[in-house]
Order: sequence, then C-alpha cells, then structure tokens
Amino acid sequence: QVQLVESGGGLVQPGGSLRLSCAASGFIFSIYVMGWYRQAPGKQRELVAAISSGGDSTNYADFVKGRFTISRDNAKNTAYLQMNSLKPEDTAVYYCKAMRIRQDYWGQGTQVTVSS
Repeated sequence: QVQLVESGGGLVQPGGSLRLSCAASGFIFSIYVMGWYRQAPGKQRELVAAISSGGDSTNYADFVKGRFTISRDNAKNTAYLQMNSLKPEDTAVYYCKAMRIRQDYWGQGTQVTVSS
C-alpha cells in the first residue's frame, strides 16, 4: 500500500522556520523524483521545490529561492522541506508528491499557517 505522510506543519510567526517531512512507504522511494507543492485557499496548487531521485539536483519556485531547502534521505524513505524566513503569503496546505513517468503519488497534506 503506497503512502506518503507529511508532518511538521503548524502555526509560526512571520520570520520563523518550519521543517516539513514526508515519509514514504509501499514503493521504491529512491527511484522517484520528489516534490513539494502547496495550495492556498482559492488558489491553484503550485510547485514549491523538487529534488531528483539521487538528491543531486534541485529546483525551486522563484518565490521560495533562498528561503526554502528541499532534501531527501533515501535510507529513511523521507523527503524534507526546510522553510526559513516564512511570510504570511506562505500560508497554505503543503503536499509532497512522488513522481515518475506515468506514476505519481500524493500525500494528504499538512497545514502551514504564518501569522502573528
């Protein structure tokens, strides 16, 4: 049974940090590209960051460059998103996604709220 379980979301003040985790099971994690997406109320889901299967290549949306870092630990079947210098506009549900040609899996999402 394929599962992607996000954790680490919560309420944080502007300028604060959070680290999201995405624990994978039921598939060969190490051969999938992993991505983090987010969806704010009334907006479309958007890509935040992605990392190659081996972890040697990353890309980021312009709105998070220099603030967020994506990483993965294939030995632990887990992907991470370190979020620093959070802004109110980062408030959204954050989802992880495992991606391979003709085969994608989504997690259930974790809420991140940035507010004072």
